[in-house]
Amino acid sequence: MFKNPRRVFLLIILLTAILAAIDLPENFRIERTVFGRKIDITINPPEININVANIRIRKLFRTQLGLDLSGGTHIVLDANMTGVPAGERNDALEASRQVIDRRVNFFGVAEPVVQTAKSGDQYRVIVELPGVTDVDSAVALIGQTASLEFREFTDPAAATGAAQVFPRLANTKSVDITGKDLKSAKLDFSSDTGAPQVALEFTPDGTVKFASATARLVNKHLAIFLDDQPLTWPRVNTAISDGRAVITGGFTVEQAKNLSLQLAAGALPVPVKVVEKRTIGATLGEASVTKSVRAGLIGLAVVALFMIAQYGRLGLLADAALLVYGITTYALFRLIPVTLTLPGIAGFILSIGMAVDSNILIFERYKEERFRGKPSGIAMEQAFGRAWDSIRDANITTILTAIILYNPGNWQFLPSSGMVRGFALTLFLGVIVGLFTGIVVTRTFVRVLYSEKSKILISKS
Repeated sequence: MFKNPRRVFLLIILLTAILAAIDLPENFRIERTVFGRKIDITINPPEININVANIRIRKLFRTQLGLDLSGGTHIVLDANMTGVPAGERNDALEASRQVIDRRVNFFGVAEPVVQTAKSGDQYRVIVELPGVTDVDSAVALIGQTASLEFREFTDPAAATGAAQVFPRLANTKSVDITGKDLKSAKLDFSSDTGAPQVALEFTPDGTVKFASATARLVNKHLAIFLDDQPLTWPRVNTAISDGRAVITGGFTVEQAKNLSLQLAAGALPVPVKVVEKRTIGATLGEASVTKSVRAGLIGLAVVALFMIAQYGRLGLLADAALLVYGITTYALFRLIPVTLTLPGIAGFILSIGMAVDSNILIFERYKEERFRGKPSGIAMEQAFGRAWDSIRDANITTILTAIILYNPGNWQFLPSSGMVRGFALTLFLGVIVGLFTGIVVTRTFVRVLYSEKSKILISKS
């Protein structure tokens, strides 16, 4: 199939149409009057909902915007270091930051800012969450001390559910299972009904304890307490010896997600309290964002016109490949998803220029081959082949730079700012897609749509 340019061309067109649907803005509306009839169509963001062979995938495509473009939530937590030796307080503060960072990741926020601050005897963790406007929910999820404990009812009637008794510390007792015995907790979906549930996995020691407790409490309720408050009290249907269990109970997806977060995020090493919480607006303002996007569009238009002026119909085909590039890259931003900040947009626009660079190298090489008297088809194939080495080497250096800026290993001697990482990620993705469109898409368009006999005279200058 891939040896047939026309089939590849049709595949590119089909793929581009699918990705363009993913790129549609939220509540995209078409309102027109055609032949006297009013047409009013509203298209919401596309959604994937798959449930096959015990695998459930649900994905809603929305553009994630960073703090500078959309604002979010700002929370300051004060860490109580009473009882912590002075020499260990910095380590305790860093450990608290790491736990809160994990909770933020469970919360599903892309490119959050979680950092520490110290002033005198005050030790604080500052959290900024892009796109989150419900401050109280954010505080409830990331600011808990999270002392987790499993307990059983002391009243036999309450344990079996014969008496509807609300679990409290007074009417329950510990089964010697705490948060340190829990290895992971995550959102899952029932293979039978597709209903949301929470999947638990215990540590080796926790597996032994949980097996003993569930064997004793079959057909009884096991209560889970968080900070001495009952979180849930599921019924034990059977003894569980492999350390894997699920909690069901008519949860919504959001409820199951929050419960898994509370169970899995871990305990903070020191108590914290919220000293400041507020919603923050976009730091750049709408006017700055509009001007930046407008500048990018003007730059793209100038590049497109230059390609047409310099290379004629070949330049027009390069611009068409550039359109495919833009659609594909933006769709990837939504699929991953990538949080777009203004530096991220700059990285995207920079990679567009590099994608055009590939076409310029190829077309200039084509002009050289034609000047030597080679037929158009052979000259074009050789141009793509011989320009590839230069294109590859130039793009590999940019890819390596983007990886270093993104700092996937979180090395302290490299940048770790969310803004820098946003720029690096969009640049990396843009270069990868640019290589594909510059070589595969442009080459296919030229093979199918370009014929020197039908017009086009390439300058020999």
